[in-house]
Amino acid sequence: MMNFNGIERMGRIQLRVHDFEKSVDYYTNVLGLDITGRDENRVYLKAWDEWDHHSVILEKSDSAGMEHMGFKVTNNEVLDTLEKKIGDFGCTIERISNNSRIGEGEAIRVHVPSGHKIEFYHDIDYVGVPTGTLNPHPWPDGLRGISPHRLDHALLSGDDIIDTKRLFKDILGFVETEKVVTVDGEQLIATWLTTTMTGHDIALIKGPVGKLHHVGWYLESWHDILKASDILSRNEIEIDVTPTRHGITRGQTIYFFDPSGNRNEVYTGGYAVYSDFPTITWTEDKLGQGIFYHRRQLNEAFGSVFS
Repeated sequence: MMNFNGIERMGRIQLRVHDFEKSVDYYTNVLGLDITGRDENRVYLKAWDEWDHHSVILEKSDSAGMEHMGFKVTNNEVLDTLEKKIGDFGCTIERISNNSRIGEGEAIRVHVPSGHKIEFYHDIDYVGVPTGTLNPHPWPDGLRGISPHRLDHALLSGDDIIDTKRLFKDILGFVETEKVVTVDGEQLIATWLTTTMTGHDIALIKGPVGKLHHVGWYLESWHDILKASDILSRNEIEIDVTPTRHGITRGQTIYFFDPSGNRNEVYTGGYAVYSDFPTITWTEDKLGQGIFYHRRQLNEAFGSVFS
């Protein structure tokens, strides 16, 4: 998909965690991310196939959840353009100063109608990947745990997902790939939005205000999903949903929880998205099949547990 909005991809997420060192151990040795920095209250991590300094920040906290998620833009001029467009839309905006966090430059923070904080940024330290850029092997030595390639997406809940969708689709130029509506088509229940060629960079579901449903990382194959399940079981990690397929996005998936109760997903498959991709519609009576294609029904926790 040709990106005309200047927003490249979901670049980072900051998660609140308690039992801090246990959480750091989980994200490094079970999920398999690499630590790239640490300060008094935060640890910075990246997946092995990511080029920037970090994609995940763990923040020491008494509660779980998402502090913010961030989208990388093509240059700093885009930040000025977005600040005006989003301000005209009516959202509250803050400027985050240079070096407020390790490795990061200036950013704008937007308080979106769903109750979440979304940041946009360009400058972040470049650290590269262990395979390099000259005659690289497909993967590096020394991988730990599940070892996803990259941060992929997040699904958020809120009451006002209609105006949040309008912001991302009409103002920021995201493509709505799929949506769930009531059987009569009158009410929006959930929406999947992308600024890349993937099925979604961000998804929104009607629910508790300002909450995180899950954050997802990308794996290469269905075999890697099954191996992830083995690794989780071996480490006695709580698995929410065992390996299965989505109808929505067509992705293959497994869901599980970090030590603080933030739901994680590793994910593969799906389809390519172009700027003329038509929105796929699911009705509420088929939501079970849309989320879990094989069982065709939701489990109680999946629809009710947020952080």
